[in-house]
Amino acid sequence: MLVFTHPACLEHDPGIDHPESPERLHAVISALRAEFPDQLEWRQAPAAKLGELARVHSRELIDDMLRAQVAPLRRIDLDTFTSPGSASAALHAAGAGVAAVDAVMLEDDRRHVFCAVRPPGHHATADTAMGFCLFNNIAVAAAYARDKYGLERIAIVDFDVHHGNGTQAIFEADPKVAYYSTHQSGLFPFSGSMRERGVGNVCNILLPPGSGGFRFRNTWADDMLPQIEAFQPQLLFISAGFDAHMRDPQADLMVETEDFGWLTRELVTLAERHGSGRVVSMLEGGYDLQALRECSVAHVQALLPSA
Repeated sequence: MLVFTHPACLEHDPGIDHPESPERLHAVISALRAEFPDQLEWRQAPAAKLGELARVHSRELIDDMLRAQVAPLRRIDLDTFTSPGSASAALHAAGAGVAAVDAVMLEDDRRHVFCAVRPPGHHATADTAMGFCLFNNIAVAAAYARDKYGLERIAIVDFDVHHGNGTQAIFEADPKVAYYSTHQSGLFPFSGSMRERGVGNVCNILLPPGSGGFRFRNTWADDMLPQIEAFQPQLLFISAGFDAHMRDPQADLMVETEDFGWLTRELVTLAERHGSGRVVSMLEGGYDLQALRECSVAHVQALLPSA
């Protein structure tokens, strides 16, 4: 199994005490290397090309995110900042998804790929960086898969505790890309109601605080997974945010580590039936470092071919 990452992703520094810190990625990488010393092939993520970004982002946003920065911090919005290393980090985070798509489409023995990158991406819209996100990494990858390989049915599954408003907005008029998200009600970005259906390609379910693993699993098993099954995706993307975990300080959904492993296994099984097992997972949120370590290990364990 492949894991894409890049040292540049550690150089994005949104400031002291910011929850989206470089330590997050250190925690994920160190946990995966310790748990799977011989089972993962690590590759450096390439930088995304301008044309790959431009499939989903405006030229104005791209130029703004890539402009040279000398000041230690530049404020984008209330909680989104860039540093001198942010442009390179964002390029490699987006490029990881593109490289992952090529791997699962072209390498017969590479069906599951995890992208251990930051900054996260699912809040970034076509023309706005927000919610810790600069480029929408998973949207860049999905649009690349659609156009490069002519795929007609691409599913994006988002179990981050926050709604991926940017991903939904980018694809809500594109029937080739379906978006499925569970997220806690009452949280940023205050979107993702069940009434938001796109062109029939969007499915959102809000979960109340304190839902826990039982309700989380039942929601996916009874409502979400059957809809993804009916869509029969040729390629399945996962926005793998682990901030629904019971220890996470950003939310109160109270999901446990084993719940993420269970859902990942269910998604892999579904992908085996419809997409030749092709799964590309990209790290999104998760702000308690110990929970992030545990959940990343559980997630990758479920992605391993022997899982």
